[in-house]
Amino acid sequence: MFVTPAFAQDAAASSMGAGDLLIQFAPILLLVVIFWLLIFRPQQKRMKAHQAMLSAISRGDTVVTSGGLVGKVTKAVDGEDLEVEIAQGTRVKITRGGITDVRSKSTPVNDNKA
Repeated sequence: MFVTPAFAQDAAASSMGAGDLLIQFAPILLLVVIFWLLIFRPQQKRMKAHQAMLSAISRGDTVVTSGGLVGKVTKAVDGEDLEVEIAQGTRVKITRGGITDVRSKSTPVNDNKA
């Protein structure tokens, strides 16, 4: 009795086209593109550079661990573990993921002298 059907609203909702829908979602799509360009792409580049740095660690490099220890790599195999000398005669095993920075790259000394 008190409720009347809203025929005008129903006709307007059904006539809304794809162009109106695109205009409504344009700000959201613009934000997604901005986040992708300003946040996600640089982060992916940094991750790739860090992975390349970790894979290039060799014996004789001075490295900084995630705990802040600075040491010299004494044994680096292709696997996950590194042996780092943090003090005279003190060697620890560290995973490559625990390295945050390579301070200086050096050429390893050839132990096999003829």
